[in-house]
Amino acid sequence: MDILFASTNMDKLKELIKILPNHKILLPKDMGIEFDHEEIALTFYENALGKAKTLFDIVKIPVIAEDSGLCVPAIGGEPGIYSARYGSDGKNKLSDKEKNLYLLSKMKNISNREAFYVCSMVFLINHERFYICQETLEGEITYEEKGAAGFGYDPVFFIPKLNKTAAELLPEEKNEVSHRGKAARVIASLIEKNL
Repeated sequence: MDILFASTNMDKLKELIKILPNHKILLPKDMGIEFDHEEIALTFYENALGKAKTLFDIVKIPVIAEDSGLCVPAIGGEPGIYSARYGSDGKNKLSDKEKNLYLLSKMKNISNREAFYVCSMVFLINHERFYICQETLEGEITYEEKGAAGFGYDPVFFIPKLNKTAAELLPEEKNEVSHRGKAARVIASLIEKNL
């Protein structure tokens, strides 16, 4: 079936397509829809649910939405829900590389490198009926970027059990362990049961 994904992020779309191969995943722009939802909530799941409801109000069909980010307890949980606009002055967003360097500069003299990714994913059938799954991937912040795959904070996110950064993983390896991969598999099983 066709599923509308409430996002403009092509990297996230590519991951979702690989995780949900039995469905055609479309972005709003594929249907000629200008979609932009301001993330003003204070939690990942509220932002994801807000995106889903906003898009549903336009298309009136079930949608998937997600909000995700990196949390580093040693610096107060930053970048957290502000991961996409971390270090921004409010006008211009930093590139992934600039965000990574900004994060590393904030971690410069910190020995506790514990970090985790969070993904909150929503499958919304209508305003009264929806499912939310939130998953994590635990790891550590590196001292320098390593790896060329992935996107976002992947080059500075080390996964001890794999002895690699997320940017050193093949797409299939990343989808197997990632916060988004785990959440999407739960959502996929709910889609199969409900549609």
